Amino acid sequence: MNPEKILDIARSAVSTEIQELENLKNRLDQQFLKAVEIINGATGKLIVVGIGKSAHVGNKIVATLNSTGTPAQFLHASEAIHGDLGVIQKNDVVLCISNSGNSPEIVNLLPFLKEYSSALIGMTGNPNSKLAEFSEVILDSSVEKEACPIKLAPTSSTTVQMALGDALAVCLMEISGFREQDFARFHPGGSLGKNLTARVKQFLSPQKPQVSENAGIREIIISVSGSSHGITVVTRDEEIVGVITDGDLRRMLMREEDVSKVTAKEIMSHHPKSIDKEELAKVAMAILKERNIGQLIVTDRGQYFGIIDIHRLLDEGIN
Repeated sequence: MNPEKILDIARSAVSTEIQELENLKNRLDQQFLKAVEIINGATGKLIVVGIGKSAHVGNKIVATLNSTGTPAQFLHASEAIHGDLGVIQKNDVVLCISNSGNSPEIVNLLPFLKEYSSALIGMTGNPNSKLAEFSEVILDSSVEKEACPIKLAPTSSTTVQMALGDALAVCLMEISGFREQDFARFHPGGSLGKNLTARVKQFLSPQKPQVSENAGIREIIISVSGSSHGITVVTRDEEIVGVITDGDLRRMLMREEDVSKVTAKEIMSHHPKSIDKEELAKVAMAILKERNIGQLIVTDRGQYFGIIDIHRLLDEGIN
């Protein structure tokens, strides 16, 4: 098969799923609103039940809900009938996902799901199914056709299920006032967590180049060359009064014939940009990018505290 034909097949599959998502968007109605209301009002957690491909979708929906402030737990239909039904408490809400709504494992469970929970929400592509019959609320996940060439493999249908789950999560986030700081509490690890929670003080350079404003040229050169940052901070009793870069040194050497009496205060740049050590690291990164600089001076209650370097932040996944 030639490459263009393969691309045509891929584009057709994506187009089919886009159309099914458009159909889903246009049929969201009072049933969806009722589902949101029930889940939001529950005093327990949301139990998501599924089997087959719907089980994979269910696990993803649970992960999204838990990370956005709605307590949820997945229950596999096959395991439920063999003892795991005990996870459901009377104040829990059940969301059962089944495209056909008539899978034997699901049908066998329905009386128990309804009896053991406070409400049963069905997500199905078949409004005449057993799942729909037992459900207090029906989320219509029907599709006109699957995206696969033989129109059988769950493709469009699982995409629609996933989108419905995301829509529920987003609505519940808005209703509960879930914000970035809340999201950060549930994502302390990895690049995402660092961008939401990491502070400048966590990424300080081990080097703290520093000279007084009366320092001579030899002391300045040693300080600038002694660190990997190519700068030194000019202070007066730990108060920052300026900064000298290797570029400032080069320009001074080209300008002055006699450098023996040159002091730091004569060649420093005044009012350098700084950031408090308790500020978020991502704020430091934004400043570094905006000003197109490699280092930022870090302060502690206005006093010189250290240096933060853009390469360290990039290495740590701060963006």
